Amino acid sequence: MADRHGLFLQRVVALLKRCVPPPALTGFLVLLVVVFGVSYAVGSAVGPVAPGMHSTDTGPRDPSDSTPGGDTGDMDGMHSDGGR
Repeated sequence: MADRHGLFLQRVVALLKRCVPPPALTGFLVLLVVVFGVSYAVGSAVGPVAPGMHSTDTGPRDPSDSTPGGDTGDMDGMHSDGGR
């Protein structure tokens, strides 16, 4: 009976060793969680970096204009002269 119990424990231990990730991977994941946790805590303690910053998007100027703010992304005053 004790022999069967020892064999069973060996099989369970072998199965657990195959299912558990390597210690280096586990350590890396723990370190990653700690770094993100500390980063979140510091960010919460400090608050917003630019509290007065807000979007300048006012929405479409013309109902037919689907671009927000009416801006097409072109730089004003910068027209092509055909490469001259």
